[in-house]
Amino acid sequence: MKEIIVKIDGQEWQDALDKAFEKANKKAKIDGFRPGKAPKEVFLKKYGKEALYFDAADLCIQRAYERMLEENKDLQIVAQPEMSLKSIDENGCEFLFQLTLKPEVKLGKYKGLKVKKDKIEATKEEIDASIEHMREHYAEVVEKDGDAKEGDTVVIDFEGFKDGVPFEGGKGENYSLKLGSHSFIPGFEEQIVGMKKGEEKDLNLKFPDDYHAEDLKGQEVVFKVKVNEIKETIIPEINVDFFEDLGMEGIDSLEALQKQVEENILARKEVEAENKYIDELLAAAGKNVEVEIPEAMIKDETDRMLKQYEEHLRMQGLTLEQFYQFTNSDEAALREQMREEAHNRVLYRLMLEEIVKEEKIEISDEEADEEASKLAERYQMKKDEFLNAFGGLDMIKYDLQMRKAIETLKEGK
Repeated sequence: MKEIIVKIDGQEWQDALDKAFEKANKKAKIDGFRPGKAPKEVFLKKYGKEALYFDAADLCIQRAYERMLEENKDLQIVAQPEMSLKSIDENGCEFLFQLTLKPEVKLGKYKGLKVKKDKIEATKEEIDASIEHMREHYAEVVEKDGDAKEGDTVVIDFEGFKDGVPFEGGKGENYSLKLGSHSFIPGFEEQIVGMKKGEEKDLNLKFPDDYHAEDLKGQEVVFKVKVNEIKETIIPEINVDFFEDLGMEGIDSLEALQKQVEENILARKEVEAENKYIDELLAAAGKNVEVEIPEAMIKDETDRMLKQYEEHLRMQGLTLEQFYQFTNSDEAALREQMREEAHNRVLYRLMLEEIVKEEKIEISDEEADEEASKLAERYQMKKDEFLNAFGGLDMIKYDLQMRKAIETLKEGK
């Protein structure tokens, strides 16, 4: 940690006081003057010069922050600086900045870690299951005559009664229910099996003893049910029509499809195995590192993780507030849950940066520019737009250094 004091005084402070006066005078209520028209001497006589100090200090914060960074650009600041107002009077103000500096990192063993990468394969069962999933995706649901069978979808009207009285939440109209889904209480779907379209039936059932609604736990009830429609799911055969529906280039036979599915499974498993391998390498090397990680770095990383999680929830149509309500938790609990991962992220980042120094890993402008072109093409963006979004060529260089440092962990495996 390092403390830096930045003082604003002289003409710079007087200019800030003048601007603070102009702002405050517009809202001041002084007899005989319209808002903003009272002379400065009159304003100061009524409110005192101290009334301008904090507004003036607010106007100086950004300037003080920029000056602190400029005067200390050789320091490796690794977390958002904390700032407070140390002193203030008619002659100026002092801002106190508490800086978190990059800690000393002592690397231990980071090569020859004896971490093995998982071997991968695509089994016949996995290939068959994937193809079956494709068939189900292209399945058709059509109305049928005859009895309802398990696996069919029935469209029903229903209403539940306890002691002859309808109970809350026990009624539905034109409700689609797949028989065998077990989405209703035990016995409900089983008693619909065998019913026909237009048929009505009373189902005598008992709610489970552990049912969530207190007034229905273990209670005997009657559901009056009417079947409006019965639909069956028709899974397509594996034939020319199915291959055309898939629209996969070069796939015109079962053998070709099996080969393509196998390649897809292997590609997915390879990514998973590589990610797991890297995670285990980082964990193994991290155990050998000596470093005292500042709390501010962990907090900043947790802040980033929290924002990422909030964005993830938003994509699912949820807010953080709803998440806290559903899980009966709060931000403090979520931060505590994220703390270990945040600590490890910081640890691994510091470790990899030290490996970059130790191994003298450098990235040329040409290498970074070529990587930027590849990534821009992958994300279908113009290179300038991509670099602006990514953080510039220096961030590309940093990313490449981190990747090369990870490759160094694999040496001597």
